[in-house]
Amino acid sequence: MPDRPGVTAVMLAWRDEPVLVEAVTSVLDSEGVEVDVVLVDNGCTSDAVERLAPLPGVTVVTPGENLGFAGGCNLGARHARGEVLAFVNGDAVVRPGALRYLVDALTNGAAPGEGEVAMATASVRLYDEPATVNSVGNPVHFTGLSWAGGLGEPASAHDRPREVASASGAATVIARERFRALGGFCEPMFAYCEDTELSLRCWQRGWRVVYEPRAVVLHRYEFSRNPQKFYLLERNRLLLVLTLYGPGMLLAVAAPLLALELATLALALRDGWGRQKLAGWWWLLRHRRLLRERRRLVRGQRVVPDATWSRVLTGDLDLAVPGLTVPGPARRLSRTYWALARRLA
Repeated sequence: MPDRPGVTAVMLAWRDEPVLVEAVTSVLDSEGVEVDVVLVDNGCTSDAVERLAPLPGVTVVTPGENLGFAGGCNLGARHARGEVLAFVNGDAVVRPGALRYLVDALTNGAAPGEGEVAMATASVRLYDEPATVNSVGNPVHFTGLSWAGGLGEPASAHDRPREVASASGAATVIARERFRALGGFCEPMFAYCEDTELSLRCWQRGWRVVYEPRAVVLHRYEFSRNPQKFYLLERNRLLLVLTLYGPGMLLAVAAPLLALELATLALALRDGWGRQKLAGWWWLLRHRRLLRERRRLVRGQRVVPDATWSRVLTGDLDLAVPGLTVPGPARRLSRTYWALARRLA
């Protein structure tokens, strides 16, 4: 990697984007890298895009419709000039050295482990509480559930680089050619879980995903409970499992996955988004052919066996979701089940 590697930051603009100008400016002020920004206008309703468009180093791409996170990032990546892609949320402000630390993590492999590093994710902090974690890489449960790792914990407790199951889409880097080799984000997902899906496909290729604590990013995080978000989260979680897992893994997770689906449906009916949960099942049923084709593609690209890459999945359910906790006995049961089932699978 050259002394000042070329980095293209792909950023999306959607709705009002109150900190987009600050976010883009912070990327352009990055130290130790040659950086440019591809700003994809997914339907920004403020004047932020117009204010940023004249800035040197900013390229605005206007698809004319909201492509979602997956489609918007893939479009932005096709306009990239840098050899490294950085995906940075439009509500995330990077510290001056963050992108350089992330790029270094790709080549130096600071986190202990064997194999090449494909993705490096940042120490994402809360915008209004810079000493508090938003995400330090995201755990992934064997049923496909994923959550913000370390949410609400002191950032000082996560000061060592390490491997993580999934990068956070709020701030992560990957070599442009490797992103192309993976086929980019899974566009049918539209939004949510696409960073998890891409991360797991890296592990399936024998490539590592790491967390770099020196790369500090402040994220204006707010967990939304709108029904559409739950629809996408639940639908995409199942899409991930059905396309990435081999027959043995699917058999191993079938019983707890069914139990989780029934429990989630009960929760959805109680909290008023039952229709969205059922709509997710209906979408998957209607798109059976898409799922088969996607599964054939992804499984065909796999390099390491499921028994190897599935070690990054967890049996714990330490969910970092406000207002939602899993009882201790259920967490212990889940951990024990996965410890046994993974060996059988």
